[in-house]
Amino acid sequence: MSATRRPLKSLGQNFLVDGNVIDKIIHAAAIQPDQPVLEIGPGRGALTGHLAERSMQLVLIEFDHALAAWHQDQLKDNPCVTVIDGDVLKVDLDALLSQTPQKWNVVANLPYNISTEVLFRLYDVHDRLARMTLMLQKEVGDRLAAPPDCSAYGVTTVLLGLWFDISRAFVVHPGSFHPSPKVDSVVLNFIPRSEARAEVGDENVFRSVVKSAFAMRRKTLINCLKSAEFAKQIDCNELLEACSIDGRRRGETLSLEEFAVLSCWVTKKLQALSEKAASK
Repeated sequence: MSATRRPLKSLGQNFLVDGNVIDKIIHAAAIQPDQPVLEIGPGRGALTGHLAERSMQLVLIEFDHALAAWHQDQLKDNPCVTVIDGDVLKVDLDALLSQTPQKWNVVANLPYNISTEVLFRLYDVHDRLARMTLMLQKEVGDRLAAPPDCSAYGVTTVLLGLWFDISRAFVVHPGSFHPSPKVDSVVLNFIPRSEARAEVGDENVFRSVVKSAFAMRRKTLINCLKSAEFAKQIDCNELLEACSIDGRRRGETLSLEEFAVLSCWVTKKLQALSEKAASK
């Protein structure tokens, strides 16, 4: 096995080969000496050596078995590096990141085909993180910074915006990769907030409200919410009236704060119903 092995299209592999971009990512990551680092999808190791030099502990998660084995061989003499041969979508990230009291710095050039799913997994462990520096397809990055009432605004915008301050570091053009993708990429910095941007009640309810609102983008908010699981117990017309939100609007027009109001109301209503059922 060699690190120069041909990229696998089936795994969405586009290896970073631009030294200038590599240096800029490492600079953007701002790794502190006492921070453990998680690299997702190290590929041929363009960033890995730099991360190993700067971190007290480095964990790599690599889905490609051959590349994982190669990293294990290359880094076998470094006791601070652990290689996980596995799928980041199946690894128990909470258990992994709970192994140290320090919060983690996440650095990754995320495969385009799973980037949104990985973002949701990282959202779930935001309290374990010090910061993230992620390279994403520019279209996905644009969604994360999109304002309400535009086509790019969606579930990831609202959910990630609850717990992260997100800023663009720089754009990366196709020529910086082998093979060259057909689109631009962007490096974003995610700084976890000490408190949520808004009070949402139960976060599982918040996620359900947001996902339901965007489930059918062409339909009105009231019709979208009626498909939610909580709609079996809650009158959605009553919900929207209580929150002073017009059900004829579309989900993409709601701000994060308006989603938070809906979520708090649903949370309280579900809790009341649960308490009533328990008292019988």
